[in-house]
Amino acid sequence: MATPTNAEVASSDPGQLKTSRVRKLFKAFQYRDFRLMWVGACASSIGTWMQIVAQGWLIYRLSHSPFLLALDQFLGGIPIFLFSLIGGVVADRVERRRILLVSQYIQMASAAALTILVAAGVVHVWQILCLSFLSGLAQAFGGPAYQALIPSLVEREDMPNAIALNSIQFNMAITIGPALGGLALSKLGEAWCFGLNALSFVAPIITLSMISARFLPVKTSDSILSSLKQGLNFIRDRASMAALTVLAFCITFLAMPLRTFIPVFVKDIFQRGPETYGNLLSIMGIGTICGSLLVAGMGNMRHKGRFALIVLICLGAGTSAFSLSHWLPLTYAVLLLVGAFMMALFATTASLVQLITTDDMRGRVMSVYNCAFRGGMPMGNMVSGWLVPKFTAPIVLGVNGLLLMVLGLFFLLFERRVAKL
Repeated sequence: MATPTNAEVASSDPGQLKTSRVRKLFKAFQYRDFRLMWVGACASSIGTWMQIVAQGWLIYRLSHSPFLLALDQFLGGIPIFLFSLIGGVVADRVERRRILLVSQYIQMASAAALTILVAAGVVHVWQILCLSFLSGLAQAFGGPAYQALIPSLVEREDMPNAIALNSIQFNMAITIGPALGGLALSKLGEAWCFGLNALSFVAPIITLSMISARFLPVKTSDSILSSLKQGLNFIRDRASMAALTVLAFCITFLAMPLRTFIPVFVKDIFQRGPETYGNLLSIMGIGTICGSLLVAGMGNMRHKGRFALIVLICLGAGTSAFSLSHWLPLTYAVLLLVGAFMMALFATTASLVQLITTDDMRGRVMSVYNCAFRGGMPMGNMVSGWLVPKFTAPIVLGVNGLLLMVLGLFFLLFERRVAKL
């Protein structure tokens, strides 16, 4: 009878197998620079969500105007949509770490200015709106630089894991930030929320100063418009990249209204209050973290395109199931799955785009992809918001879910450019 080797014994040890799975799940954390970026971004994102909670409260307290609440969101988001393409060109021409540092300083100054205005009792809504636009402008340039910098922090085979782990920090911030913001708002006041957000930007500034990775752009005499055309031509010449960009817009256009109209279901269908609304959002947030962990655990798997399209079909089915549910426990379960499907889909498609793109084009390509991804959200919410009063929220979201399934089946069975990736 043969005696098992030490390697065979180790491989059969459940404890070592579990440790191996955990290491695979968090593999990108083995890279020092990625760990630093992750920690800094997470701290800053939590602070940002604390400010979002307090800022909405402050605007409504000062104005009692729902329109100004919506205007604040619009002014904070429209610079990202308008200027991300230019931000992508800049990210391919300037050392990306420097762009990120400037973006963090501007957002920190904006939060600090709001802190001083509130603490001094001289704040007005127009000042808040201007500062929101300024922060959005900084994010329009910082966002493409951040997305383009991540792949340079890890090896190519670990890029999907890094993108999934980055999604986790974003969703952790969505879960933790509003909770801390509500607590600080009730116990300490609005100025403290803005001040803590300003302080949170110290973390990414320190970590960005510590990372050793550098992007050395190639000097070019091309104009910004010419560089932007090069990025668009890069996407056009790669059919799968164009398909992924179209998919990104369609997915957010059809899927994101679900989160927007949860309050309608809470109030009109379940006859519940804010506590149920908060619980549903938390359950969905837990689902998004689970979806990110799933993609992180799978690593650089084969057939990522096919996997993304299957998840897209599941997301559509989950969206339609949510629209039909009149039983609260079922709705909790469905939202958990929807959150997981949504984030697994977002992380996988972003990984595919990053893997196809060359480093010298990464800023421009990611800015186009981000513009499509972010552009689908407000447009989808606007169209669904126009349709809901005419046809009711369950019907509109149910149709959105069916369209997501049709979209996934179309790309899976007929237009197979993404399915072959």
